[in-house]
Amino acid sequence: MNTETRNCRNCKQPFTIEPADFGFYEKMQVPAPTWCPECRLQRRLYFMNERALYKRNCDLCGKSIVNMYSPDKNLKVYCNPCWWSDKWDSLSYGREYDPARPFLAQLKELYEATPQMALEVNYPTLVNSDYVNHAATAKNCYLIFTADECENVMYSEIISYYRDCLDCTRGDNLELCCGTINSARCNRCFFSEYCTDSNNLVFCNNCRGCNDCFGCVNLRNKKYHIFNQPHSKEEYEKKLAEMRLDARSGLAKARKQAHDFWLTQPNKYIHSGARSVNVSGDYVNWSKNAHDCYMVVGAEDSRYCQLLTMRPTRDAYDYTIWGNNAQKIYECMIVGEGADTVKFSFQCWPNVRDVEYSMFAISSSHLFGCANVRNKQHCILNKQYSPEEYGALKKRIIEDMGKNPFVDPRGRVFRYGEFLPYEISLFGYNESYAADFFPLDKAEAERQGFAWHEPEPNPHKPTLRVADVPDSIRDVPDSILNDVIACGSCGKPFRILSVELGLLRRFGLPVLGDCPDCRYRSRFVQLNPPRLWDRVCGKCGTAIRTAYAPDRPEIVYCEKCFNAAIA
Repeated sequence: MNTETRNCRNCKQPFTIEPADFGFYEKMQVPAPTWCPECRLQRRLYFMNERALYKRNCDLCGKSIVNMYSPDKNLKVYCNPCWWSDKWDSLSYGREYDPARPFLAQLKELYEATPQMALEVNYPTLVNSDYVNHAATAKNCYLIFTADECENVMYSEIISYYRDCLDCTRGDNLELCCGTINSARCNRCFFSEYCTDSNNLVFCNNCRGCNDCFGCVNLRNKKYHIFNQPHSKEEYEKKLAEMRLDARSGLAKARKQAHDFWLTQPNKYIHSGARSVNVSGDYVNWSKNAHDCYMVVGAEDSRYCQLLTMRPTRDAYDYTIWGNNAQKIYECMIVGEGADTVKFSFQCWPNVRDVEYSMFAISSSHLFGCANVRNKQHCILNKQYSPEEYGALKKRIIEDMGKNPFVDPRGRVFRYGEFLPYEISLFGYNESYAADFFPLDKAEAERQGFAWHEPEPNPHKPTLRVADVPDSIRDVPDSILNDVIACGSCGKPFRILSVELGLLRRFGLPVLGDCPDCRYRSRFVQLNPPRLWDRVCGKCGTAIRTAYAPDRPEIVYCEKCFNAAIA
């Protein structure tokens, strides 16, 4: 089969389907997509609320809970202990399929009627971690998101195997770190990016096997360096002490100096390639035959995948978040841990098999159009059938989805083979993960057919301005734990928790003065987006396909020139 160019039915822009893509769709027994890869990613991300958390009462036990759904949403929400209990039966919400109506309209009604999980977590694996979302296997953690195998970690996201860390974004196997981005196997690294196998780094970028370095870029196996220049141990420690990194003023000055120095050094055109063969995209490592991917580790024979944080994943297209022994996944969001043959679904795990058009399907198999079920088999719209009945009805529904498709208010048609329409998401665009990767204002979001949530004013009143918080961590009293601080960037009130204060004192770092959301956004904008641009190498002029947009200030080299520059 030849390469085919189509126009996206959503944004109307052209996109290509390669012969290998058609081979994957044939293997998965699905039609080729009608939306472009970028629109498909945005659509999936719209179904995930990572950080917008609210209080309401559990609709089963009545306790006040923190959850993903604002109180104005007319939904039934169970706290996690109740949702995971045997106090209710998901099959009691089962319903007969009505061939006279679009199947996805019936799935929408079922999804809205079933009890929602307050927070998307693998609840049995959590210990003293009541305020985490999209997380599993966490102990003593607070406000971590898209996280697994963590202990004593706060305000961090897209992470696995972290210990005693604060304010980190994307990476694995970190300990005693703060403000790190996209790093792995590091200890006591602060405000550093894309560093591996290193210790005691501050404001370093792309350093490997390094120890005791400040403001360095592209170093390999170095120690006691400042701005890439060597120092004696005594000189290094003296200069570092003079920077006063324990104070906000000193830290801010050091950050600017370091980031200005970073701009004088070359960047590799993509952050990919570690133990990888035949890959494309950005932040792709330990992978093979993985193309157009983003923040992926351990993917093989896959394309258009993002945020796969745990190895391995095989035979996957348009798959966002997780991995961990997942295979044959297509157009899915937050699926993993032994998942096999899952299509057009989100929140399905662990060890799910043969699942389509389902959400929050836990430890189940042979599902089509189910919502909020655990340990079930051969179900359609939460109604159980014999294997023979299930197969026959599933085949009929797929045929009916072609004859009587779901049509949204903007006239977009959803037949079998499309991910879920926007109308099935339970979140506003500004609550969803899509807003981080594809920012839109309210008017544009609604023009494109997304919903919008109007947030309620924060009821808490600040008792302390950032200017009144001691500059140095050495002077911060325990009484700050009783204060409500006005964020120095957005004005939102926030508090310092005792564990957080203990970590800052242990790190020798100041109270930064910004709320956790602003700190997150300052890290997030330092990541490259999930997109590639055409430009030329800043050294030799060779054409490159890079994650750095042409209007950005960084110096960007092709792989050959970059390797020569850091050798």
